[in-house]
Amino acid sequence: MFELIFPHSYQKQEKKFFKKHSDLKEKYAKMLRLLMADPFHPSLRLHKLNPPLEKFYSISLDMKYRVIIDFVIEDEKIIFLKIDIHDKVY
Repeated sequence: MFELIFPHSYQKQEKKFFKKHSDLKEKYAKMLRLLMADPFHPSLRLHKLNPPLEKFYSISLDMKYRVIIDFVIEDEKIIFLKIDIHDKVY
């Protein structure tokens, strides 16, 4: 099982995001459960980003919204970095 890490800067973004998009909370909770159990689950659409963000990965909350994560496989940790609309998060 993977450990999910939410830095303070991400928590602020998350709070602001859900003020605007409270309807996505259930999808977000499902995404978190999937990430902890199996970050490679196909519905997450996990993929490595292109430069200049090549150190990070993106997962899909849905077709419009993305979450950027730092995915440390060796330590089984997933660090959350950004959450927003697809075009804004990159």
